[in-house]
Amino acid sequence: MRDEPWRPCIHYTPARNWVNDPNGLVRLDGEYHLFCQYNPFGERWGHMSWGHAVGSDLVDWHELPVAIPEDERVSIYSGSVVVDHRNTSGFGAPGQVPLVAVYTGCLRRPEGGQAQELAYSVDRGRTWTKYAGNPVLDLGLRDFRDPKVFWHDESGRWVMVVVVPDARSARIYGSPDLKTWTLLSEFASPFEGEGIWECPDLIPFDLAGEGRIWMLKVDVFGGHPSGGTGARIFFGRFDGATFTPEAEAGPRWADQGADFYAALSFANLEPGDAPVWLAWMSCHRYAQDVPTAPWRGAMTLPRRLALRRVDGRIELLQQPVAALERLRGAVVEVAGAMIGGAGADLLPAEFDDAALEIELTIASTNATTCGVAIECGDSRVLVGYDRERGAVFVDRSASGWSPAGDELWGRRRHAACAAPTPARPLRLRLWIDRSSVEVFAGDGEAVLTELMFPPAGRRRLRLISAGGPTGFGPTLVWPLRPARID
Repeated sequence: MRDEPWRPCIHYTPARNWVNDPNGLVRLDGEYHLFCQYNPFGERWGHMSWGHAVGSDLVDWHELPVAIPEDERVSIYSGSVVVDHRNTSGFGAPGQVPLVAVYTGCLRRPEGGQAQELAYSVDRGRTWTKYAGNPVLDLGLRDFRDPKVFWHDESGRWVMVVVVPDARSARIYGSPDLKTWTLLSEFASPFEGEGIWECPDLIPFDLAGEGRIWMLKVDVFGGHPSGGTGARIFFGRFDGATFTPEAEAGPRWADQGADFYAALSFANLEPGDAPVWLAWMSCHRYAQDVPTAPWRGAMTLPRRLALRRVDGRIELLQQPVAALERLRGAVVEVAGAMIGGAGADLLPAEFDDAALEIELTIASTNATTCGVAIECGDSRVLVGYDRERGAVFVDRSASGWSPAGDELWGRRRHAACAAPTPARPLRLRLWIDRSSVEVFAGDGEAVLTELMFPPAGRRRLRLISAGGPTGFGPTLVWPLRPARID
């Protein structure tokens, strides 16, 4: 593991330079591929190309050379990768199943212009050839980007969902060969007052008793509860041409934290496997200014996804993939206790572990807020339950570094969650790394992802209960060994 201040221990970062959106997440022959937006030449956004890392378990990653570099004509923007098992593209050969990348080429000229293009690999993604017939889908627009492509068995064709950002619409296209595309339908935003759309995904789920449900995800530049960017989700049916959402009131967000963007699901998982996705762990408001070097940007933990219906409403459930649990060291078990306003140390001493997993239960509370404080020197991040709002929260207003002039950085984030009761304790899972915290409440129906940049030094954990007592159930704390990221 590379070792610089704030370098994550259990999250993917490149050795050097800028990284943002995950691209082309795919599994082939037991190997996961993580492509991403990458600047090979510096720590700020620019010269967009596809970085590349591979791993066998979604935990350890090995960084490879740039997969698809910009050229004199286009920069390589976001997209997806498919395994063309049927060789519909003609890019394969006997015994060679091609990987095909479908990405946005952005013209390198002042007036810009974006269209969808192809590149392919027949050596397990190690080398890539750009298709001589690029672009394959060009509407003559300045902004038209981020194709997510998958094979739809029932209609026997490839399907692409891609956005027209300023129109806040997702267009759905079909193709027999990845080269020729026909418009099938369009889904436009039903909401006002939000920003442009980016980075769509269309993910199938099998919901018990209901059959196939699809989730359409788009990332939005405004309207998120954090005041920044976020991932909006819709649930409905997809017939191979048209996505029809369920009637529902109010916005839905995949993550209520400020630092979850451009999530993408892995393609070509084993039949019956639950969908898995990960996201860029940052926000466009301050991503270029965070105080890290020689890299800038990281990915969230990979998350296993599921759906359930509660009181007629579909909920998205997210949990870190089980493979991460092999990073656990010896567990520290803390007995349940009634905690008052003074709080109490969760661990008996300060600790040096760079990453921790905490499983905390709140059985009942009369406090205004209760939970756990992550402290280092004068910095403090609070994670817990806000009784008045009936919501889980993260408060990083005193977390250390903050972007100059950004009043939204320290705003307390909330995610709705059922109130703790003796019959149903509220379970919080915290994954704490050197510069982030990811919070999963309940069964993963409420999630918050936040960056933090505390000063150097040993940390301490405290249980807190402000404005009244809280009954905490047993708490489990695991130190996490660093993942192998090289």
